[in-house]
Amino acid sequence: MNEEMRALQKNGTWELVPLPHGKKIVGCIRLTALIVYVDGIVVTGNDTGEQLKLQKYLSQEFEINDLGDLKKYVLDLLTETGMLGCKLADTPIEMNYKLCEGMDQELTNKEQYQCLVGRLIYLAHTRLDIAYVVSVVNQFMHSPSVSHRNVVDRILRYLK
Repeated sequence: MNEEMRALQKNGTWELVPLPHGKKIVGCIRLTALIVYVDGIVVTGNDTGEQLKLQKYLSQEFEINDLGDLKKYVLDLLTETGMLGCKLADTPIEMNYKLCEGMDQELTNKEQYQCLVGRLIYLAHTRLDIAYVVSVVNQFMHSPSVSHRNVVDRILRYLK
């Protein structure tokens, strides 16, 4: 692995970012992970001290906003979508449920769908139980139907 990382660094594909105490972002920082997605990051791991050090360092180098605990993120998401009082779902998608293009002719609001799925993608980095179904609904971003939106709503009911 070290050889592969050196090769990537040599050809300019990869850049190691130095951190305090001689550590680098690439690799494992005491099982602290930095997940980057478009305009957001998640710092997670089993060493709270290292997480805080990394967040402090990043805030000195970049303008960042701490969204707080991901549980609060889910509660905010449920509140914003009006689903805080919704009925719970045991699974993020019904067993053997098939989603496909043109399931029904009734389209849903494309912008809302894209925004909601984008937020679920961010959450799926740490909630592997929804990662698969989020990747499925992500395939229909260009032309989402009511059936696709119903699956997204079921994911939200499952998260609750």
